[in-house]
Amino acid sequence: MTTSRNGVASERIASALRDSILRGEHPPGTRILQEDVAADFGASRLPVREAFRILEADGLITLVANTGAWVSRLSLAECEEIYQLRERIEPLLLGYSIQNLTASQLDRLDELAATMQTLRDPEEFLRLDREFHLLSYAGAHTAILGDTVRRLWNTTQHYRRAYTRLLDPDGNRIVHDEHHMLVQALRLRDADDGERILLGHIRRTRLELARHPALFD
Repeated sequence: MTTSRNGVASERIASALRDSILRGEHPPGTRILQEDVAADFGASRLPVREAFRILEADGLITLVANTGAWVSRLSLAECEEIYQLRERIEPLLLGYSIQNLTASQLDRLDELAATMQTLRDPEEFLRLDREFHLLSYAGAHTAILGDTVRRLWNTTQHYRRAYTRLLDPDGNRIVHDEHHMLVQALRLRDADDGERILLGHIRRTRLELARHPALFD
């Protein structure tokens, strides 16, 4: 019973911390103290330690022996490497997904693309953009690839936020056009076109981030 309660508590704590990190409330390099989290959630340290392990597996924090938990941060070189990895594996995941997406999922993708085009709030855009891309992969049934992509999305969340804030109106227009083109390719079940659009979409972010090395200081 105690083990079960601790498991429920650790999942609850991990979920809350995951959301706050993805919202940018804990910037990269921030230390998260075990005792503070335990006090905030009215929990013992055991479920907090387990929650930290869950978040480390998610790519959101780094556990350092004898010093605790730190929100994961990337150097420019690390971020570029992750984006190059994403350029290669996310089109593969999209190819697995495309034939299995339902009509309601495609309609939701259309709705998300249209809504994002009207937004001025970067945080709301980030939330819907994440939903959009992860939904586009929802038709894929994989043992490893889907979890790997979600982990890479987690580790680059802060830097996508920085990129979103850098976009000028022309940059935004290109992003939105690519979203609409991607939905059209998905509706046509055209994996080759969808994968090509997605690769360029991810690459554009990588190249833009490389032009702003100060974001990684």
